[in-house]
Amino acid sequence: MAINLEAMRPQSWQGIDDIVIVGGGLAGLFCALKLAPRPVTVLAAAPIGQGASSAWAQGGIAAAMSPGDSFDKHLADTVAAGAGLVEEKVARLMISEGPDRIHDLLAYGVPFDRDLEGHLLLSREAAHSERRIVRVAGDKAGGAIMEALVAAVRRTPSIRVMEGYVVEELIAEGRFVSGVVARPDAGQSKTRVAFPARAVVLCSGGIGHLYQVTTNPAEARGTGLGMAARAGAVIADPEFVQYHPTAIDVGQDPAPLATEALRGDGATLVNRAGHRFMLDLHPDAELAPRDIVARGVFAEVAAGRGAFLDCTKAIGRDFATHFPTVYASCMAAGIDPVTQGIPVVPAVHYHMGGVAVDADGRTSLDGLWAAGEVTSSGVHGANRLASNSLLEAVVFAGRIADSIKGMLPESALYEWPTSAGENDDLVTVEDSAELKRLRQLMSAHAGVIRDEEGLKVLIRELAALDRARSRVRFSNICAAAKLIAVGALLRTESRGAHMRSDHPFPVESQRHRTYLTLKTADRIIADIAG
Repeated sequence: MAINLEAMRPQSWQGIDDIVIVGGGLAGLFCALKLAPRPVTVLAAAPIGQGASSAWAQGGIAAAMSPGDSFDKHLADTVAAGAGLVEEKVARLMISEGPDRIHDLLAYGVPFDRDLEGHLLLSREAAHSERRIVRVAGDKAGGAIMEALVAAVRRTPSIRVMEGYVVEELIAEGRFVSGVVARPDAGQSKTRVAFPARAVVLCSGGIGHLYQVTTNPAEARGTGLGMAARAGAVIADPEFVQYHPTAIDVGQDPAPLATEALRGDGATLVNRAGHRFMLDLHPDAELAPRDIVARGVFAEVAAGRGAFLDCTKAIGRDFATHFPTVYASCMAAGIDPVTQGIPVVPAVHYHMGGVAVDADGRTSLDGLWAAGEVTSSGVHGANRLASNSLLEAVVFAGRIADSIKGMLPESALYEWPTSAGENDDLVTVEDSAELKRLRQLMSAHAGVIRDEEGLKVLIRELAALDRARSRVRFSNICAAAKLIAVGALLRTESRGAHMRSDHPFPVESQRHRTYLTLKTADRIIADIAG
């Protein structure tokens, strides 16, 4: 079939949009609301409120708001979990703005749990020294927050929402980003559309679906990280991939989650023999940092002893009312958590690495800001403290809005004409054999435990996959995977969520953050792959 080369070029809207936000999760929607009444276009691959990890968050948002808590205590816990790599000034800034952002969310209609006197109910999660997790209906925080923000966005006339637009590339000239290229119809259209913009805010989410077992939605394939890297952005700390210790092991993709709050309320981890194995590994047992608990669970599963979350005593008959989401997931799989242990396995949950940003969400590319899991702001270090991710998303999304308002004068709102043109460049990657192979390789060689030999095998295989499948969306995915693999190879120590069996201890000389560009990573890959 003949290909119309002219039609293959992306079609463009007439005029330049003011601000384009890539992603319809918590960071993207909060930023759009904070920018109002400035004209903003939100491009979302799925309907807003869906396809975003934010909506699946069970625990809540960490904020120092109780009488016995303080910003200093919250910072100390964040620094301890981050294993020496937390940017303390940036983390303190995030923590100090947390209570104000909670009040913003309340104003947008988020129904956070309250006691009979109307005070916010606060819970405790792993590695927190105080009860500071603001929740909704026990384990429904993410969904409730997103529902409230979606409603607020829908009633804000300055926000134009374009759902079903899969962004594939940043439009960049040198160090300046001037728009994006997206594919409509959930990425299945033959037409590609260019959105010129005066500012682009990347809020595209994480990398969970680069791995076989993850709690993230299918849209979290690292495409935002990959497209930013392909445009020349600096990427920070890509090797730090956090596993949630207690994904429910029932063979689902993505894996349902047994929230950290269950352990915060006293649930214990036991193996098939009933032995409470975390007591052997850390004085905080089940409330140790996530990387330690994840490795403990991984070891039991790998040894064939299995791992189970026992909630029968601590939660018991209150399970259905206190943790309805987890209860429903268990019952659907034939497990009654009131009377039975929940089989669990570590699953990729959060990426501490990402596009390097400053305290105002600015990347190394002019015209490009970023917020949420696609970024690495330095606040998580080598291992994210539980429930700091939603806090980071709203704090930095708000700071980006302030930064853009201060840097760019307002511009006129443009009408949207109909785009036209078709091409034959569409190749679906979501269920491709290549993506399945990539996920297998990443889990096998860049998972809970890594080593030099396995990482080099992974790098060679990724290079071969990238050469064989040159389509733009798969190139974004491959770029993200390559950066994680190279970052893990270069860090010849174990720290936080990064565990090297051939370098099992932290090394003081490597107590610093990683900064990589795709160009540098590709040079290293070429030396290894030949």
